Amino acid sequence: MKVLVTGGAGYIGTHLCVELLENGYEIVVIDNFSTSTLEGLRRVREITGKSFHVYYVNLLDKKNLKKVFSLHQIDSVIHLAGYKSVRESTSDPMKYYRNNIEGTMTLCEVMQEFNVTSLVFSSSATVYAPVEKYEAISEKHPLGPTNPYGHTKRLIEEMLRDIFDSNTDWCIRILRYFNPVGAHKSGLIGENPKGIPANLFPYLSKVVVGKLPALFIYGDDYPTPDGTGIRDYIHVTDLAKGHLYALHNLSSSSGVNVYNLGTGKGYSVFEMLREFESVTGKIIPYLIAPRRKGDVAFSFADVSKAKEELGWEATRGIDSMCHDAWKWQRNNPNGYELTRIKPLKKEVMSYDWL
Repeated sequence: MKVLVTGGAGYIGTHLCVELLENGYEIVVIDNFSTSTLEGLRRVREITGKSFHVYYVNLLDKKNLKKVFSLHQIDSVIHLAGYKSVRESTSDPMKYYRNNIEGTMTLCEVMQEFNVTSLVFSSSATVYAPVEKYEAISEKHPLGPTNPYGHTKRLIEEMLRDIFDSNTDWCIRILRYFNPVGAHKSGLIGENPKGIPANLFPYLSKVVVGKLPALFIYGDDYPTPDGTGIRDYIHVTDLAKGHLYALHNLSSSSGVNVYNLGTGKGYSVFEMLREFESVTGKIIPYLIAPRRKGDVAFSFADVSKAKEELGWEATRGIDSMCHDAWKWQRNNPNGYELTRIKPLKKEVMSYDWL
């Protein structure tokens, strides 16, 4: 089976590519490299020893997206591409609506034109409304995003349901991620944010290696045991494996099904900070800052549906998450250290040397 991975050069994408290749899939990767580098994919090849095609393509570029489908007999698509910063989405919502929604719509148009109707979509727990009490969030929990990023994910989910209603040949699995962290056990690939990290783990890592002076904790007055926000952190390798289980499930029936991907456990910022200190042997300085717009007090998953219907569950705990994240950062204090790719022409470019 040949799988197209959009956004395959990113943090989750590189880990997913490793899992796909190691489980016998052929892959084709497209990415616009706006927040990623080709080096991550080169390291995917180093880990797996397998070759694959990579194309510089923006999903808004329908002409070149069609070229990729013309060049390859695609069976299924795993759609990861999209902007993902909650903080940035609140300051520049139009960027998120244009890129995330229009890009997905263009992708689906091309898929339908080439009769490719199997899709796994990367959604987010940010589509859910804030919970009123400390309880796990199931797929039946009311939707109600609190930021533009979450709104784009919710609108895409609704669009995918409408697409299925118009053509019941479609098989769509929507995966609502909670908080991906960690890195590949090899230490070769990991989270490589552009600029100051928006997420907890890369921020912690950069403080430990001296790239940033202190961790900013946004709010210590939430209604939680220690006042900091509680999240469901999931190891990125467990998350990547969840996509394989969803891919297998596509053959079971057409339709649209939604699954949470998390661990089912919540940890506060302070708990994760202390665990990271234990793993690294370093004291991590921190400063308390005001709450960020769009953040919620607690969010952790009810993962029973994924376990029952997909046969998937997370197996790695916070010790593995912290250990692997630290191994990646320690081995790569400056990330991938390569200049982000800037193509000289608009044509599709295939990096066959991979």
